[in-house]
Amino acid sequence: MKLTDDDVERALMYLANNAQKAAKARADRIVVEEYSRVVKSEIMKEHASLPVSAQEREAYADPRYKQHLEAIREAVEKDEYHRFLRDAASAKIEAWRTQSSNERANRI
Repeated sequence: MKLTDDDVERALMYLANNAQKAAKARADRIVVEEYSRVVKSEIMKEHASLPVSAQEREAYADPRYKQHLEAIREAVEKDEYHRFLRDAASAKIEAWRTQSSNERANRI
């Protein structure tokens, strides 16, 4: 497959035009992952009369924690989606560079 200058231009434009969305997806992922401790702590606090191991058990079994895990799954999926698309665009640009270099070398 021969990559054209237009292919590379589209890849560069994708990277430039989607940087904000990708950054937001990464930020959302980090926030939701860090928020796990808050959810767990709040649920554990509701069971303060129990030993810590039992508090943890109650927190992990709580529907709110399970719901939070789903939020993590969604945030990771969005972040990884953007990462895969960025990687694909970068790979296309790198392949074009190699292709162009090979073409220049063959002309010599």
